[in-house]
Amino acid sequence: MGAEQIRRWESGALAHAVSDPFGQGPLPWLRGSENYFDDTGQVVPWYADLARSTGGGTRTADDVHRQIKGFVSPGAAAPGEAIDFHITVDPPQQFSVDVYRIGHYGGDGASKITTSPRLSGIVQPPPLAADRTVSCHHWWMSWRLQIPSYWSVGAYVAVLTTADGYRSHIPFTVRHDHPADLLLLLPDITWQAYNLYPEDGRTGASLYHAWDERGRLLGEEDAAVTISFDRPYAGSGLPLHVGHAYDFIRWAERYGYDLAYADARDLHAGRVDPSRYRGLVFPGHDEYWSLPMRRAAERARDSGTSLVFLSANTMYWQVGLAPSASNEPDRLLTCRKRRGPGKSALWREVDRPEQQLLGIQYAGRVPDPRPLVVRNAEHWLWDSTGAVEGDEIPGLVAGEADRYFPRTSLPEHDNRILLAHSPYEDSEGATRHQETSLYQAPSGALVFASGTFAWSPALDRPGHTDPRIQRATANLLDRICKRD
Repeated sequence: MGAEQIRRWESGALAHAVSDPFGQGPLPWLRGSENYFDDTGQVVPWYADLARSTGGGTRTADDVHRQIKGFVSPGAAAPGEAIDFHITVDPPQQFSVDVYRIGHYGGDGASKITTSPRLSGIVQPPPLAADRTVSCHHWWMSWRLQIPSYWSVGAYVAVLTTADGYRSHIPFTVRHDHPADLLLLLPDITWQAYNLYPEDGRTGASLYHAWDERGRLLGEEDAAVTISFDRPYAGSGLPLHVGHAYDFIRWAERYGYDLAYADARDLHAGRVDPSRYRGLVFPGHDEYWSLPMRRAAERARDSGTSLVFLSANTMYWQVGLAPSASNEPDRLLTCRKRRGPGKSALWREVDRPEQQLLGIQYAGRVPDPRPLVVRNAEHWLWDSTGAVEGDEIPGLVAGEADRYFPRTSLPEHDNRILLAHSPYEDSEGATRHQETSLYQAPSGALVFASGTFAWSPALDRPGHTDPRIQRATANLLDRICKRD
């Protein structure tokens, strides 16, 4: 296997780096004494065998050799319910599963909740592929996790470790339907849209990329139309952009916000009732929305539940969800984008522009991080931040940016304000502007849209935190939660 071929495969992991200026999300996602990455905060190609070069430790499993890889079904469950793990181990050997909950935990970032017994690993069949759709729904169940009634709701990560020291990860969510101040919605639909598993130079496909017969990475016009949740996440097993959600979770739990948790598919399927909460928080990149998701968010806003969008390029593509081959609901994700007959999958091209919910909408990519320029500094969002009109907050416009489109209709509102107006250059050198928006709906609900990828990392990402963004976010959430 030549180095050039390996590096072509590695390009799959790096394909979306331009849209995530902070690297592979959560590195390091666990800040305590146990480390599962090299802790450089960089994307490390799987062929760089750090354990052997440094004399020991663990190694990240890869999608070619599949030393240990897995997925769960369902992706979210309540205490008292079960989550099934489907795991392949090559060569066959014993493995264990350590389960962590993401949170502040004194700065560690996560806490170990439980460990499985030693389990016997088998080599599962190769992934099935049909018309670019890759699925592992035929894998045998390896372990069933019965969620105890006393477990806290939250975002969890299962760490899979083989006897010979290879590791991989599986994220999942523990939810409940009890009232709370805020409902955090993890963007699992968007995470899956970017999933290129397996990154093997042959089989893997996402809604963005696929491979040709020579191992070259192809673009969107040759990518999958339908993708499956019944497969591992590529690389380390953690989704691209997952760190943006973890940044918000660590910060919010540190300051004691009353949070409930669910996935985007829970919102889609009606498994959560938005009216039970004072606000819905969308903490990370959340680009792919179904029609039921949008209707649920609009009903929530119109009934007085506030909406908080802490990223950019939200609700850009419309998607459909369908059962798997084994009839498990919402396991297949379809987005035709601009290919084939019928309507476009862009919300704004089916006369439902995202600005009608968000107040702003996607404008383009930001090649290099630029300052966020404060606007309307006298507004309560900027209270106690020290920000004054025209202040520049370094690096806060990054990844992708939203702005107000004057020719696109706005949602019905009682008042509306733009809280940042920030120039940046696009990839062709033209000057563009990012904007941050807040409006109050007639119901009294507040709808906030940060308009940048960098907002959540500014809350709790080492090297990216900013006290002004932390205070502004607290001002927003405190008002939504009616804390004086």
